[in-house]
Amino acid sequence: MNKKRKSAAASPVLNVCIKIAAVMATLALMSVMVLNAPIIAYHETDGNSTTVENLSITNYLKQRKPMLYMEGTISRTESEQVELRSDTELIENDGLDLNQTIEGQYTILFLGFDTITNGSGNLHDVNYLIQFNLLTASMNILQIPRDSYMPDYTSSPSNKFNSIYSSGDPSVSSIQRVVDAVQQSFGIPVDAYVTTSCDNIVQIVDIIGGIPIDLPYTIVYEADKILYEGEQVLNGTQSEWFVRFRRGYDEGDIGRVKAQRLFLAAAMKKALDMGSFKLLTAIDEIYEKELLATDLSLGQISMIADLASTISMENVNVFMLPGEGSDAYGQSIWSIHKGAALDIINEHFRTQQVPLRPDQSAIVEWVPEGNYLSTMNDDTAQSFDELYE
Repeated sequence: MNKKRKSAAASPVLNVCIKIAAVMATLALMSVMVLNAPIIAYHETDGNSTTVENLSITNYLKQRKPMLYMEGTISRTESEQVELRSDTELIENDGLDLNQTIEGQYTILFLGFDTITNGSGNLHDVNYLIQFNLLTASMNILQIPRDSYMPDYTSSPSNKFNSIYSSGDPSVSSIQRVVDAVQQSFGIPVDAYVTTSCDNIVQIVDIIGGIPIDLPYTIVYEADKILYEGEQVLNGTQSEWFVRFRRGYDEGDIGRVKAQRLFLAAAMKKALDMGSFKLLTAIDEIYEKELLATDLSLGQISMIADLASTISMENVNVFMLPGEGSDAYGQSIWSIHKGAALDIINEHFRTQQVPLRPDQSAIVEWVPEGNYLSTMNDDTAQSFDELYE
């Protein structure tokens, strides 16, 4: 008799629980349907045309580009404009949901601007062309010295690459001017860009928890700003000292360009060690604080981070644009060695394209071939594995 009473008493409670569970399941199902229903009209402009599609809330959050307003879109090289090699294995679909000119590779232009406190804030002194190659499971980085002589793309008396953003063709955007200079000089299609400033490097490094590095020498940035030789973790401020330091190098700015490779290798090792969740959490905070300008969406950043995590350090290679220091119109410039530059570009950055001929490149040599004073910087290739170890 007692058992029947307990059972009868329990039935209303059980029924209430079932109803609550049913309501929660219904709400969850409705939420999934709403989040994945194509209800948001999304407009995207790639510089050449504008596409409109209806996206779900989930896909909208992945595809939105919160930092796009800072620099805007760029006109990319169309796939039809690229002449591919006939003797190389080509990828029809590499599985990446990215807006690429060439399947199997993805190229990002990175520009780091000088500080407003110690400069104009408009000179891109750090310039990297970063290319992921799925055919070789590698990543190649081309360092472009800030003083590279490029008179056809800037109206600045300096004629230097780092002035193109602020001084050039007024009919196109600042970022487009730099993209055009890269694509027309080196024949490498640019798929996306990322820009930041040395002012922001401090915060970015602190957000990811510092950069572990083994410094091969002591750096005296200023009398009271010293980085000692040996293993340590650089915080944001110390990282800025290291990236900006150049007075103590025999080669001046070129010495700084070479030293920055060590920082690049250490930064990538740190990113890989963080793991996807921590890295994406940090990237989200960087986006929220607007420390970067880019036309990449959060979803694309996630895909690129996943892609980078599959590449071993020994397959990440860094090259510097070949050339030599010289003077032009009272300015210290980096005179590009065109032949050596095209050799590197054709072998490592145009692996699916036909070789770029000298007459197809907009590179201008201040010191012509035959009058070179030095070729010691025509081959400075290193892997990140060599640098880190």
